[in-house]
Amino acid sequence: MLNVTMDQTRLCDGISRRNLLRVGSLSLLGLNLPQLLARRAQAGAAAKDVNCILLWMGGGASNIDTFDMKPDAPSEIRGEFQPIASNLPGLSVCEHLPLTAQQMDKICLIRSVSHTESGDHTAAHHYMLSGYAQRPDPTGQPANSVIYPSYGSVVGRELGWRNGLPPYVVLTGEAAPYTGAGYMGSEYNPLTIKADANDPKFSVEDVSIPQSVGLDRLQRRRSMLAAVDGWQRQADKGAGVLGDRNQFYRQALELITSPAAKRAFQLDEEPAALRDRYGRHRFGQSCLLARRLVEAGVRFVSVETNWWDTHQNNFRDLKGTRLPNLDQFYSALLEDLAQRGLLDNTLVVWMGEFGRTPWINGSAGRDHWAPSNAICLSGAGVKMGTVVGQTDRKCERPLGLTHSTHDFAATIYRLLGIDCTKEYPTPDGRPVLLNYHGKPIAEALA
Repeated sequence: MLNVTMDQTRLCDGISRRNLLRVGSLSLLGLNLPQLLARRAQAGAAAKDVNCILLWMGGGASNIDTFDMKPDAPSEIRGEFQPIASNLPGLSVCEHLPLTAQQMDKICLIRSVSHTESGDHTAAHHYMLSGYAQRPDPTGQPANSVIYPSYGSVVGRELGWRNGLPPYVVLTGEAAPYTGAGYMGSEYNPLTIKADANDPKFSVEDVSIPQSVGLDRLQRRRSMLAAVDGWQRQADKGAGVLGDRNQFYRQALELITSPAAKRAFQLDEEPAALRDRYGRHRFGQSCLLARRLVEAGVRFVSVETNWWDTHQNNFRDLKGTRLPNLDQFYSALLEDLAQRGLLDNTLVVWMGEFGRTPWINGSAGRDHWAPSNAICLSGAGVKMGTVVGQTDRKCERPLGLTHSTHDFAATIYRLLGIDCTKEYPTPDGRPVLLNYHGKPIAEALA
């Protein structure tokens, strides 16, 4: 039975999403595919054909224990880890990042970005993923009613679909707040894939045809949809945009039967040695999948980790699995992209919502700290092999050169070839600047 539903759900960021187009029990690409496909038809030509892979360190990775170590600070500041030399003269990194240390010539390390939201993860997510502040009121709801779009959603709106694939994909175990489109509408939200890419049985449910349905059965449903379409076209004559929805439903069906889309998710096509190099864990294989997706045509892929909120046992947990896993997948991604010639047109961003406190708390942990952070950029248009800004001797704040999150957002948009001075209308018709007077960080641009 053909079942086109309009089930509405509420997410933790307060944005509603719609489950559209269910053919029997088969959900076609998650929450909002028909709307996304409609926008595909409206997308303009790209000013720059640049991909982006965002490595999101959810919870806030410790900058002082990774890329901004302070070996001369008191022990209660510097902690347990020792610095090691990188392949960039004069720059040291944590001893638990030896593979990444040999890739620092492909990285622009930014230490000058600062914001004020140390207390709340959600508000800090909004800061770093959109450039704008979004402080909650005492009830937990945004005090400012405008939720701004994430970078991936803006890319999706500006550049649109490519090679039959959605522009924005999030690979995650748990989607971070404010990864969506905010006031631009749910049609620009990402395709979110929660399946574990390291699972031997990994498949993307909404791109694969379930065995219980099968291709023959799907084709019969497609024929039924075509028959309904014929009747609906007559009923919808003169109905404007609503009359086009059948076209987008057909495109949804075509997408799940597309060899290119299916192949992009087939990690078993990769050599075992390369899969080992990325790391046989969820995040290593997600990074490898991200590379395959940008090769296939996805424009913006976010790989989200959520294990960096180290209020307790910071050093035990970091050296146990977190830093070794990071070292594998981050270094492998940069090395792989460079060897394939993809780094020239792929921006790689490593960041979280904030850094960690310079001082160590009573639980051997580090708490939230937004005044100083470490952000790494690589690839298309980035001045790699450089360090922008410096922090004071305790890693509390930037010294001298300081940039806002608006400046950082302007930098990302510049690298992606998107005009950040344009305005978008909110649902009530109010024009809002994509970026509020931010200036790109010149020192990070090649």
